Amino acid sequence: MAKNGAETKKAIETFLQEGFTRNDIYLFTYNRENSKNLMNITGTSDVGLAEQHIFDSIANVFRSREEELRKKMHSLGLSEIEIKQCLERMDRGDIVIIALKVT
Repeated sequence: MAKNGAETKKAIETFLQEGFTRNDIYLFTYNRENSKNLMNITGTSDVGLAEQHIFDSIANVFRSREEELRKKMHSLGLSEIEIKQCLERMDRGDIVIIALKVT
């Protein structure tokens, strides 16, 4: 979790030092534009077609932001409890950073 861009960058650098690649690191915020900007600045990934089923990705256009984020986190293998915790942190304005190797 991070509060701003500087904390996000520091957390990402820590994950990179631990052996993760930028493609293994995912950022989540409620603000779509903020998410895009952070991903561009940090070179991290969005959950895309490789992690989601094609129909889930298309359906995200019609979902609320929370539903969309919930679905993306679920596609990464997070449990309902973990997803709930992440959404609660985002409700407080935090940036959620998840590092994992998706197979």
